[in-house]
Amino acid sequence: MKGHLVLTAFVCVCLQMNDAHLIVRGPSDPIVAGAIVTLECFDSNATANMSQVHFERSSKYSGWYRLDSDRYYRGFCSWRYFEIDQEGGQLRLTAYNVQSYMDGLYRCVSDEDIPGADNVSIPLSITVHYMYDLSFSRGGLAGYYNRYLDSMQDLRVPLGSDVEVNCSASASETPEFFWQKEGSDWILPSKTLSLRKVSAADAGTYTCTAKHPSVASLTKSRSFNLTVLPEDACWYQSTDGRIVLASGAAGVVLLMLVVAMAAFLCRRAKPRQTKGPIDDHSQTKPIYKGSNESLPSTTGDNQPLV
Repeated sequence: MKGHLVLTAFVCVCLQMNDAHLIVRGPSDPIVAGAIVTLECFDSNATANMSQVHFERSSKYSGWYRLDSDRYYRGFCSWRYFEIDQEGGQLRLTAYNVQSYMDGLYRCVSDEDIPGADNVSIPLSITVHYMYDLSFSRGGLAGYYNRYLDSMQDLRVPLGSDVEVNCSASASETPEFFWQKEGSDWILPSKTLSLRKVSAADAGTYTCTAKHPSVASLTKSRSFNLTVLPEDACWYQSTDGRIVLASGAAGVVLLMLVVAMAAFLCRRAKPRQTKGPIDDHSQTKPIYKGSNESLPSTTGDNQPLV
């Protein structure tokens, strides 16, 4: 009985292998954003006419759609398209400058109707690994203005204050972060650098490094210089003081613009002074021909001129 079950399972596997004659093969190494990726489609049974085979990509909005090398597609880089060519018994798709939005499933489909064979290959999943540049942020008011001002190149803080800097990066997988100080051998395995009650010895250059967990070549670093001000330093010499001055100056300029605009609109809204109606009550009697008020005329009627 067991022998019959094994034989039946073996036959089913063989039938499945014969049915799936189209195969899509991609790169064996991890795909990094910006690289050139080549997908190959071939017939394991060498029975399909490859001139009638095309690539398709899956979209969560429109499902599977056909890829043609002479057309541009949303999701592929707009300045350069991909190429599809046939060489021997293989159909090849070459995508240039791949990006994260090119993730998804790819397959090849035959337009031929071959009896007893599956005309669609098993989909191949493509994952594009990436990691963008690092960014620094701080808490409080300074953290809000860090989105608009690059104040983290030189961080100036008063003596005895607390410093907390967060390091972050957008990546396909959560990176591994660690901090280092120039000239020191200590390493902090964290994305947050925390220094309590800083002293003059804490001044220096700090570097955050992020490593991609799956692709060793994806490594980003960024540094900032920490300056500890002396006790007699003015408040506006610190980074936070400069941010307050910059925000105050921007507020004053905005207020002046609002006042000037309000004054302009008020002047335009004033009613214009216009002359009153013409007083013609002084001409209350008719003017007759021959009177001192009459005008020269060639007509001979005796009717009053009104």
